[in-house]
Parts: sequence; structure tokens; C-alpha cells
Amino acid sequence: MRRAIIGGTGVYGVEGDSRQETVVTEYGAVEVDILTYKGQEIVFLARHGKGHSVPPHLINYRANMMALKQLEVTHVYATCAVGSCNKEYAPGDIVVMRDFMDFTKVRPITFYEGQDGVKHTDMSEPYCHDMVERFYKESIKHNVKIKGNAVYVCTEGPRFETAAEIDFYHRNKGDVVGMTNVPEVVLAKELGLCYSAIGIITNYCTGFMSEEEMDHEGIMEAMADNKERITGCVLDIFSDASLNQESCRCKHAVMNL
Repeated sequence: MRRAIIGGTGVYGVEGDSRQETVVTEYGAVEVDILTYKGQEIVFLARHGKGHSVPPHLINYRANMMALKQLEVTHVYATCAVGSCNKEYAPGDIVVMRDFMDFTKVRPITFYEGQDGVKHTDMSEPYCHDMVERFYKESIKHNVKIKGNAVYVCTEGPRFETAAEIDFYHRNKGDVVGMTNVPEVVLAKELGLCYSAIGIITNYCTGFMSEEEMDHEGIMEAMADNKERITGCVLDIFSDASLNQESCRCKHAVMNL
């Protein structure tokens, strides 16, 4: 069994001895790095590709997640750079995702296209509660200050959202906005993986709380400040021998009709 880290904007790898591997799936080939940490093999997948070269709406999410499945990954922590439309969450804060809203438009969103009959996936708990609880507990040891749980609003991108859109998301109880967590979280659930997403807030969303223009340098600095501590927290969770899939229903989420 392996564990995996999916890195978002500004998070491309972890320190230590690792090897590169190309995984060929029916959806395409995926490059990963595999690191051994405290005897546990950790797979690192750069969501946007090496060098951040793939825009969010063109990421091959199905290939990425299938590659992890073929590598016998059972648990995944994903990091996400997000904007805030909740006044309680400010740039630099860390949030843990608890639910999502999907406003994407053209992405392939499922592995189940009717080839094996009609299948539906339970989304009552999209993020693994066991992994969320473990991250909260481990965060204390690593001085990772979690501001709270968040509802992730996923937009298509690559453009940023309008002020009217952000106002709509805010009024409908969205907390943070990004462009990558859907369909990633859905595909993970379809494959029976335990999946949790950690958000680093890099800015306020358009027209919300601040009229200042987004500063790319500031975004990257906010990511860098929290990267090392979050990564260390996740690695120690993954090296815990008690981590299993017996205390959640993630691997039983798909229903046949």
C-alpha cells in the first residue's frame, strides 16, 4: 500500500531521496515521484505537471487519479491554493475542506460512462473524515494553525471569477474558491480512495473584502510560509501504521443500480 500527496500551486515536491516513475493509464501517462519516508512509500503527483505547465481546465484528472490507483495508493492528501469569500478566512490561513460546490462546465467528471451499467457515487462525505481528524490532531505537533473547515467552490478557470459570481458563492455559503478540486475529489471517491484536501488561502476573491489587485509574488509567499509544516504533518500521518480504510466508508462509496 502507498500514500500520495497531490501538490497544487507552489507545492511541487518533498525533500528526500526519491525516484521518478511514469505510469501509463488508459487515460494517458502520468509522471510521479516516489519517496520513501520512515519505511513508507509516498507518491508525489504535481497536479499541474512539472513546472506548473497545465492550466486547471486542461488537467487530465482521470489519468492522475487512475495512476495513483494503479500504484496501489489508498490515501491521498491534496493541497490547494484558494481565494477566500468568507470574512473569517484571511490570506495566509489554512483550512480543511468539508464539502464542495461544482461550477465546472466541460471537464470529464467520472470514470463511469455506462460501460458497466449505471453507477452512482455517494457524496454525503466527499472528504474522508478519518483523514480530516488525523490532520487536525497531527497539526498541533507541527504548529500548523488550522483556521477552520471550508466549503470549496470549484470554478472552470482559467479566468478568475467576477465580483458578481463571488457574491453569489458567498451568499450560498461557499467559503473558498479554486479551480482544481473537482473532479479530483469525485474521481478519488469513485476509485475507493481516502481523500482529504488542505487549502492555503492566498488572497481574497474578486470584490470581496479588498479592492486590491492580486499580487502573484504575495500568493507564492503565502504558499511557501505554510508548505513545509503541512508537508511534514502529512508525511507523519502517512508513516503511522494505524492508518487504514476500516474507519470510514470511502472504499464503499460507489453504488450499482
